Amino acid sequence: MEDGVTERGDSEGRFKPHFLIVMYPVQGHINPARRLARRLIHVGGAAHVTLSTSVSGHRRMFPCSSSPDDEVTDGPISFIPFSDGNDEGTDPGAPDARRRFARTRSVGSQTLSSILDRLAARGRRVTCVLYTILLHWAADVARQRGIPSALCWIQPATVLAALHRFFHGHEGLVAAHARDPMHAVSFPGLPPLRIRDLPSFLTPEDDDTQAALLESFREVFETLDREGPRPRVLVNTCEASEGDALGALEAELELYAVGPLVPALLPAQEVKDARSEADLFAPDEKGYMEWLEAQEARSVVYVSFGSLVVMKKKQAEEMRMGLRESGRPYLWVVRRDSRGSTDQEECSGTEEEEEDEAAAAGGAGMVVEWCDQLEVLAHRAVGCFVTHCGWNSVLESLACGVPTVGAPQWADQGTNARLMEEVWGTGLRGEMDEEGVLRCEELIRCLEVVMGEGERAREMRTRAQAWRERAREALAPGGSSDQSLRAFTAEVARCADAACEGGTHDGPTSCTGSAI
Repeated sequence: MEDGVTERGDSEGRFKPHFLIVMYPVQGHINPARRLARRLIHVGGAAHVTLSTSVSGHRRMFPCSSSPDDEVTDGPISFIPFSDGNDEGTDPGAPDARRRFARTRSVGSQTLSSILDRLAARGRRVTCVLYTILLHWAADVARQRGIPSALCWIQPATVLAALHRFFHGHEGLVAAHARDPMHAVSFPGLPPLRIRDLPSFLTPEDDDTQAALLESFREVFETLDREGPRPRVLVNTCEASEGDALGALEAELELYAVGPLVPALLPAQEVKDARSEADLFAPDEKGYMEWLEAQEARSVVYVSFGSLVVMKKKQAEEMRMGLRESGRPYLWVVRRDSRGSTDQEECSGTEEEEEDEAAAAGGAGMVVEWCDQLEVLAHRAVGCFVTHCGWNSVLESLACGVPTVGAPQWADQGTNARLMEEVWGTGLRGEMDEEGVLRCEELIRCLEVVMGEGERAREMRTRAQAWRERAREALAPGGSSDQSLRAFTAEVARCADAACEGGTHDGPTSCTGSAI
């Protein structure tokens, strides 16, 4: 706890809330949750923020901790794990996802309740529970204790709006055309979206993991419906980039656009703290930043498919050939867990193969296991980002003004690719073959369009820089996202203060549901 600050108020008697953010144990959830925590401290008036992920995720974040299963503190931010019943960790893509989700809900609900008791006993009573997608059961735990909650939506507002329509009476629009990726679906209040632009789990076919995700997202919206009229959702986007999607839901949800949650866009005083993030993967020590220093401006192709996607062997081969034949220097991230796949159809190749390809390209390429993506994207040498179109990666490319080539794989990535190409005009979506592979020839074509000197390439670079400034303005003091976060935390503080004065903080209060 900061000097002079308690849960009852600061040195001037103003109430200072304590937020608990419950996050799914994958990098794409952890990064925005940590960045939101920093924002809540800097601009939200929070006395304390506690971040909680699974025991296995917590251990990976803090491998050197003397007590890896206990609380870790970083100034006004603490990290405390909950058990999801899989403390040794699980493969997110492993079969039987339904059973895994159900176990997480059952065990996680019990241990989260214990965490709330433990924090209260330490004099840090939680005044608001925030949770990322797939952990909607945290809202039920909070409601049972009379604690306000809000969903942290870490995907674009366009996906939120599409899913809200889908789960509220419009499933048939998708089901009738599930096998036609180019069919345009018209949800009320949204522009037409092709089947391929929608989250992949809306058309799961025989994929058990996709089917389990569909049911889990259905439960997310059922949980919101139980919260009463206009439940609260914090969205990692801004008015400038997705104003129409946010507006489409204003009658149904109390939305707070608080993004983009990217350190490169933050006001100067917040950047230093935000850089202390902990990855689930250790950065490679090959000296990739020194290698970038030796490259010409806007000449390097940066390739990364994020923290979850395991490339099919064919895709890895096509990527290698495309990078080599493009004649451009490249920095390619291939995770060790991808290289170690036992499935020969899903393997990114051995490190020796990738290094041989780099050598064959005249030393033009470098392959690393992991890197500081923001540091790479911000480097003057990077001219294009070949990405799977995960939302964090899309926002980070936008924050650094780097044009993209999109190769969406699953989940929300098709929607993200559409925003990047058709709405913002900051990149190009590669066309996949019938097996979902971005072929060598198509990669080369996309790189020529994005990195060349033609009119379209110049327009993409101009648009990327313009969107970076719009996003920066949203997060600056007085910007739309800054004001939105301040409005949210002011309501949390007001309701928690009223609960304390009324002596109702140990049971249901008028500030649960939509009244926060």
